[in-house]
This record gives sequence, C-alpha cells and structure tokens, in this order.
Amino acid sequence: MQKKLWIISLSALLVLCFAFTAYAQTTTIRYFMWDPEFKDLEQGLIDEFEAENPDIEVEFTALEPSNYWPKISAMASAGELPDVFNMSSGYIDQWAGDGLLMNIQDEVDKLPQDDYFTKVFSTLRYPDKESSDMYGIPYAWVTTVLYYNKDMFDEAGIDYPSDDWSWEDFRKAAQALTIDENDDGVAEQYGFWWYGRYAHVEPWIYANGGRILNEDKTRIAVDAKAKEALNFLADLSNEYNVSPPKRDIVGIRQQDMFPLQQTAMWVDGSWNVAHVRQMGEGAFDWGIAKVPQGPSAEAGEYEAYGWPDSLVISKESKHKEAAWKLVKYLIGKNRPLESYMAGKVPINKSLANSDEWLEKDKQPAEMNIILELGEMMGRTSFTPGWGEWRGYADTGGAGMNGVLDSITNGEMTVEEAVETFTKYGNEVLERYYPEE
Repeated sequence: MQKKLWIISLSALLVLCFAFTAYAQTTTIRYFMWDPEFKDLEQGLIDEFEAENPDIEVEFTALEPSNYWPKISAMASAGELPDVFNMSSGYIDQWAGDGLLMNIQDEVDKLPQDDYFTKVFSTLRYPDKESSDMYGIPYAWVTTVLYYNKDMFDEAGIDYPSDDWSWEDFRKAAQALTIDENDDGVAEQYGFWWYGRYAHVEPWIYANGGRILNEDKTRIAVDAKAKEALNFLADLSNEYNVSPPKRDIVGIRQQDMFPLQQTAMWVDGSWNVAHVRQMGEGAFDWGIAKVPQGPSAEAGEYEAYGWPDSLVISKESKHKEAAWKLVKYLIGKNRPLESYMAGKVPINKSLANSDEWLEKDKQPAEMNIILELGEMMGRTSFTPGWGEWRGYADTGGAGMNGVLDSITNGEMTVEEAVETFTKYGNEVLERYYPEE
C-alpha cells in the first residue's frame, strides 16, 4: 500500500515538474496596436501564431488612435514600452533618434526580399533614408493617386488620364471640367480640388523631382522644382479658377468633395478608395491614375509619394527573438486581407497581387496602378516634429498646411507662403537639430 502511494506521489510530482518546466519556458511578449476596428482579426492572427509557437504567449492591446500615442509615449517615458507596437512614418526618426527602437536590419536582411515591396522600406531607415539601418518594418503601405470621375470626363469628351499626361494636359482637362453656369466665379462643378494638406501637395512636388527639405532633412529648404509645383497648384486656384478656395469649403469634409461629385479630379491617399466606394455607392463611374510627372523631373525617374504603417520592437525588450518572430508573422502571407481597407496595400506581394486584394469586380478598375507606384517610392518629408511644422490636419495656422491654404484663398503668393512656413518650420526643426 505504501509502495503504491509512493508511486502515485512520484507521478504527481513528475507532472508538476513538467508543467512547471513548460510554464518556465513560455515567453510572454506584449503587442500594442492602434486600430481596434480590426482587433478581432488581429487576435485571430495572433492565435494562429501562438499555435505555431507554443512557447510564446502574446498579450495583445488595441487602442483607439486618439489614445494610442499618449499611452505609448507615457510608457516610453516610464521605461515600460511593449515589446512590439505600431509606428507611424511621421514619428520613426524621432523614436529611433531617442534610442527607443531596436535596430532590425540584420533580421530584415534574412527575409526573402522578392516577397516584399522593399522600396517602401526606406522610410524606416535612420538617420539616412538611403543607406542607414532599419528600425521598423511595414505591414501595410499607402501611396497617393489621382482620382477622376469618368462620367464627367465622358460628358466633356475628354480622354481619361494616362501615364504620358503632362501638367499642361492636366490643366486643360481641369478647365474643361469646371462648370460655372452663372458665370459668377463660383462653379457648380470644379475640375480639381486641392488645399494645403500633405497628401494634396507633396505628390506634385515629388512628381516634379522637387524637395521641401535639405539633403540631411534637418531644415526646410524648398528648391526651385518644389516652387514650380506650388506655383502650378496656385495658378489652378487663382488664375484658372478650377479649384475652390479653402475658405469656401464649409460644411463638407475635404474627403467628401470627390465622392459627392463636387469636383472631377482630386489627389489624395490610396486609402480613400474605401471611402469613395462607400460614399459613391455606384452613383458614378470613377478611376484612379498616377499624378502626372512634372516638367522638371528627370525623364524615366518618376517618384511616387507614399509611406507605410509599420511595426517596431522596443530596444529594451527582454524578448527580442520572440518579438521578431511575431513581427515576421504579422507581415507575412498569413495576414487576413480583411484587415486591410481598400487601397491600403499589404507589404507582402503575394497578398497584394491576389484577386482578393485587387477586387477586379469593384471600382476603380485600375487598382494595379497602386502596386506599380509601390515600386516607385521616393523620398518623403517626414522628420522629427513633422506634425508641427507641416501643420498636420491644421488650417489657418503657421504650419505649412495652413499657410498653403492662404494661397488657395488668394491671400498669399507662393513666395510669401514659402518664406512664412520656412521660417516657422525651421524654428521647429532647430529644437531637434540645434547644431545646423
């Protein structure tokens, strides 16, 4: 009897030992995401990862965008960053420069490069976007495209935008598409719509080979090609009256102008494909095209404007190997396409080129153009303090956005605007680069 009890006790002890060993070998990492709309889909992907990696447990938190950055910033100050978290292209330089992010270049080099849109990687290099190491990796990316109303083009008898369109072709089309029935200076239908927003302006600057910043991205230094693009946009508003003044857009969101058919053409982010589909509801035919190349750009060197949504690993993570395993899984071909809104592109090429992402049965028919632009990504203007000096989401302020609005309103010339936002912007950048 005593021998039997001894055997039972020993068996129980062995079970406890095995359980303790398994528990001790489990690595727990924390992952923070900024989009709770896709929380359930992300959790499903994490569940699959944990099933394939039973030695890793992921504590997952999804926050509203408005709460995300205050929370993550507070955690950084307290030295309690999660192992893996979302990162914006607008903040990557600041966070990498502050020594908060893990250098992942060695791990990225081991990835099968042909599987990814590697031109998008440059935004995540620090400090030099051409040659420095990467401190984050995209799971998705976006670019900027020209939206156009096919019905309006057909009614005006104008050919749709093409890759060989010049800026002069664009201007003439915008004039023909602007309808002012009362000849009172307020069009019932505008040919184009722009204001100081980054996704409205920078595509034209980069398509012309222009630059907003100096080579080191430490100061605003608007070059002649960039000024040429700004003057082109200014003339569309003030000389040709094909784009409305920003001050006249009251009671309507900027992203609603095109789907409500207030304008025939519009340049903004590819993620708005989902918005136009939803608002348009099949009310009109529309398409997308590349922003026309500018007259001063080098032939054959088209430069698209775009940026990624990314994942980073905390430099202080105690589980960097496990964190990289999770990151690699989250950017791979297992990610459900439902976690990408239309126009937001998976970094994995096999997903992006799938019929499910291209959705050829829906508008626009030219979704492949977005993928082509992914191979043409160029330099961006993101820096530490970008949201402040650029005047992100601001109108009427001292940042670049509000100042450029004044051009559309006829209140400033391009030269006056450049002088104003350069002075203000460099005061911001001096806080980050005082030695320049």
